Amino acid sequence: MGIKSKYDEELRHVEYAVEKYSSTLFRISYSILANEQDAEDAIQETFIKYMTKAPSFRDYEHEKAWLIKVVTNISKNMLRFRNRHSLHSIEELENIGVAQEDIGLFEVIMQLPPKYSEVLNLYYVEGCKAREISEILGISSVAVRKRLQYARKLLKNEMERNGLL
Repeated sequence: MGIKSKYDEELRHVEYAVEKYSSTLFRISYSILANEQDAEDAIQETFIKYMTKAPSFRDYEHEKAWLIKVVTNISKNMLRFRNRHSLHSIEELENIGVAQEDIGLFEVIMQLPPKYSEVLNLYYVEGCKAREISEILGISSVAVRKRLQYARKLLKNEMERNGLL
C-alpha cells in the first residue's frame, strides 16, 4: 500500500468519525460549557487530538468512548480555565437539536454541576450504560450509579422549583 493510499484511507476514517460522532460530542460539550462556540472549539480540539494521536481502537464503541472522554476533559478544562458560565438562548438550544418541548429540561440539566449533568446526558441522551460511563469518566460503576441517583434528585428539585413538574 502506497503512502498516498494509506493517507487517503486515514482521511476517510477521520471524515467518518467526524460525521458519526460530532453531534454526540457537541451535545456533551454543550451540556458542560453552555456555550455553542466553546462547544465547537472543544470538538475541534478533540478531533485534532484524534488525528495527531492516531490511537488504535478495539471497535467503534471503544473509539466513541475515547472521543467522549477527550471532549469531556477538554470541555472541563475550558470551563475551568476560561471560567465561563455564559447564558444560553433558546435559539442556541434549538440549533443543537434540542426539541422545543425539551428546552426547559435541558436548561435545568445544564444548571446542575458538571459531574451530574454529564452523567445524565451520557445515560439518558446518549444511551450509555453505567459501565461505559465509568470507563469514559474514569470512575467506578458504583460512583456512576450514585451520581445518577443524586443527579435525578437534584433535577427533580430544580424542575419543581422552576415550575416544570
